[in-house]
Amino acid sequence: MLPPSGTIVFNTVGRPQYGFDVFSVELNNHHHAASADRRLTDGISINYNAQFVDENDSVVFVSERTGSPRLYLTRPESKPQTLPYVPSSLFHDRPIIKNGKLYFISTHEPPEPEPVFKSWSAVYFTAVDGVDRVVTRITPKGVVDYSPAVSLTGKFIAVASHGSGQWRGDFRELETEIVVFSESEPENRVVVSERGGWPTWSQDKTIFFHRIAEDGWWSIFRVDLLSDSELSQSPDPPVRVTPAGVHCFTPAAMHDGKCIVVATRRPGRRFRHIEIFDLELQKFFPITETINPSFHHYNPFVSRNSRYLGYHRFRGESTQGESTYPHLDPVQSPIQNIHLRRLNGAFPIFSPCGDFIAFNHDLDVNRGVKIIRSNGSKRWTLQKGRMCFYNSWSPTEKHVIYTSIGPIFESVSKTVEIARIEFEPDHLTNDLKEIPSKMKILTKEGTGNNAFPSCSPDGKSIVFRSGRSGHKNLYIVDAVDGEFNGGLRRLTDGAWIDTMPCWSPKGDLIAFSSNMHNPGNPEVFGIYVVKPDGSGLRRIEMAKGAEADRERLNHVFFSRDGEWLLFTANLGGVTAEPVSLPNQFQPYGDLYVVRVDGSGLRRLTCNAYENGTPTWHDGVLELCSENEMEGDSDLLTGAFQEPLWIN
Repeated sequence: MLPPSGTIVFNTVGRPQYGFDVFSVELNNHHHAASADRRLTDGISINYNAQFVDENDSVVFVSERTGSPRLYLTRPESKPQTLPYVPSSLFHDRPIIKNGKLYFISTHEPPEPEPVFKSWSAVYFTAVDGVDRVVTRITPKGVVDYSPAVSLTGKFIAVASHGSGQWRGDFRELETEIVVFSESEPENRVVVSERGGWPTWSQDKTIFFHRIAEDGWWSIFRVDLLSDSELSQSPDPPVRVTPAGVHCFTPAAMHDGKCIVVATRRPGRRFRHIEIFDLELQKFFPITETINPSFHHYNPFVSRNSRYLGYHRFRGESTQGESTYPHLDPVQSPIQNIHLRRLNGAFPIFSPCGDFIAFNHDLDVNRGVKIIRSNGSKRWTLQKGRMCFYNSWSPTEKHVIYTSIGPIFESVSKTVEIARIEFEPDHLTNDLKEIPSKMKILTKEGTGNNAFPSCSPDGKSIVFRSGRSGHKNLYIVDAVDGEFNGGLRRLTDGAWIDTMPCWSPKGDLIAFSSNMHNPGNPEVFGIYVVKPDGSGLRRIEMAKGAEADRERLNHVFFSRDGEWLLFTANLGGVTAEPVSLPNQFQPYGDLYVVRVDGSGLRRLTCNAYENGTPTWHDGVLELCSENEMEGDSDLLTGAFQEPLWIN
């Protein structure tokens, strides 16, 4: 069997609108900032999670300008410098430079023996300069660490550690401990708090961190080590330092020990802001709300002398730098013959020849169906003003696209219809922005929630999910006349959820997601395949035994030869602390491929986002240059959401 190859296009929740840059403000007596902030990064791609290197606004930061998060150093009035990184790693994060060493998170080593339901995140270090740039792992094998922090002298390191156990599905507040170890003896690890995340040091003796307090508010706690020269096996219990009534997270300590900087969410206010909390006065001092009241601000950091305070935010529409987001954006792939492209939209599907992609721009303002050239150079509107989702392009009719019309993720009785859209393909070569089309509804009125169509390779039938029986199961219908001439047949039948079917290009199988193995739990889904006549139903398990019941596998799609399945999964756990990011509905969705027989599982993406709705073309599709873009790109407006679970 040939290895998987081709081009995969997918969606990442919210990511196209981030437009992050790193900014700083100069502080006056720790409590007040200048009237404007200063941008430290260059407006290319997104830049975030920075730390000061010296007292002159030099910072180390993460940027995705190469298609994956890598590490950079920028100094005032100079271009960013690439720092050492692991070429095989799809994710680098939380860089810190201390005493000539670069500390960071990487995900290039899969857990052993089974890389299922366990994060790949671990702490590493390397030399910043010089010939010897060997990358050394600090995190013990089999252990998962997040959010490293290095003490003032560089003597000690603190992490939020998930330990050696499997990921248990936590993501609103990770079930991590605060663990401390010395730089010279990283194997001697001391747990200083059994709950907590995002540690930060004041001097070498005090650690601040966040966690949800018993009253439900995200709060900052502190723990004092008994000595700043050696680790204590029994430090004093953590003490809460921020009050109820305001969410506080991602702290950064000022080294005088009198103040901490926090990101806050206050009741009745829409935006995340940076504030200073004076530990002696027990008082908050706002920083960013007076400078940029209508932007979210993330993950503060402070200079060693506490003169400068930094954070990242949306760069703003009037700021120099990238002001638009491309239709397609390249993403680093771990497999040589697979090319990954992030779509500015959702539910993409290639045309039969691969020269166009139909998709849903968004599920709110820009409702409908759009088409782009597969090199990303031009975009057309096919349908607008109606909620559409999940598309299927007829393999035999290049002028026919199927879609779902109605609200997404609704009950079995909510009206959602399967539609056939016909248009003239010649219009895709002219200057029209809107393509004339006609729509035909294939499902009968009163049949409830009908969605997720997938066309058979001969173009004669559609498989879709319907709630007409009171349960969401799969049906097959005529691709032209729908169910109006008796052309409807039930494929699956049971008191569970079957959804998101995909018809194999060979015509022999239909793959779909279902919780039929655990019908009482609507949060778990496995991958199943069935023959079009309803026989041969079987599950393709990625995890084994009882762990298979934890699978959440969706958005399955066949390779062109029908031998591989592409899907999204929760198998890799969480890569970074979700509270430090904008909203991800499930911040653990990554793309995987597996053979139809269940062998050869490979991970394709590894980041802190929710990646989904992938499609697969067997050819290599090069992206257009910036000069070949024919307008109609989306402006960056910072239109992303805060985590919806922060109440």
